[in-house]
Amino acid sequence: MKKLLTLVIAFTGLALSSAVYAQDTSSSYDKLMSMDKNQLTLLIIMGVILGIIILLLVLVIYLMSFITAVFKKENPAFAEEPSWWESFKEKFITGDIEDEAVEKKEMKDHSYDGITELDNFMPPWLQYVFLFTAIFGVGYFINYSVLGYGKTGIEEYEEELKIEAMAAEVRKANAVAGIDESTVVFDESAAALASGKTIFEGNCAACHAADGGGGVGPNLTDEYWLHGNSINEVFSVIKYGVVSKGMVPWQDQLSPEEIQQVASFILSLKGTSPANPKDPQGELVGSTPTLEMENTEADTTAVNPE
Repeated sequence: MKKLLTLVIAFTGLALSSAVYAQDTSSSYDKLMSMDKNQLTLLIIMGVILGIIILLLVLVIYLMSFITAVFKKENPAFAEEPSWWESFKEKFITGDIEDEAVEKKEMKDHSYDGITELDNFMPPWLQYVFLFTAIFGVGYFINYSVLGYGKTGIEEYEEELKIEAMAAEVRKANAVAGIDESTVVFDESAAALASGKTIFEGNCAACHAADGGGGVGPNLTDEYWLHGNSINEVFSVIKYGVVSKGMVPWQDQLSPEEIQQVASFILSLKGTSPANPKDPQGELVGSTPTLEMENTEADTTAVNPE
């Protein structure tokens, strides 16, 4: 009974510790701090009741072991009978090792060169494990290969790819939504420039001309700039506008990605030759640092003589 008592106490402690550590520490602490006084009081009362129940359980087990010891002492015949734990252990865990050790099981048909193979004793628990693995293997094969309910490795891999693709789209959307004048970059991809050109022709061409030569607004193809020629400065001008000069802010009409695209397109107009270029306005800034021209000679001849 002492072994039984020790086993019960150990199992109770293991169950309680598993339940406690299975929860996330930080989330449990946050939930505890968010409780009001009534909830905390109820929680304390439940803890006290649980402690009393465990204490009573230990006390009952101790009394049962004590009564059993007294009963065995008064009845020697009962003391000779094995306990339920010993019977369970012999039947399902260890087996009758003494009988197995006395009986020598030789496999006569497995004798080679005078060496006889023995049918070694296998503990019951190992037999059950082997039986379980065999049944599990059959069920696994039927589930995946016959019925087709379970996903194969390839199907799971494809599912993971789909999940990651959706996550990548979410990350891309978050990154695009977070573009501002400090994080904007010059996007020279064909798709971005094409989209920027469409936006420019639909919203900016009325003041700057379709080819960027200028009209009501300044010429965007020369080396003179009123508010700077970096991608960050151009993005900021488009986003917030220049109300004093009659340019409205576009942050409520264009998304951050669209503003980045049209700003990139405007910078790509540097060095082109518009049909009717407007006279220079602003300060001479020089070549745009965000653009890398491959042909220096062609770049020099294409620069607006302004």
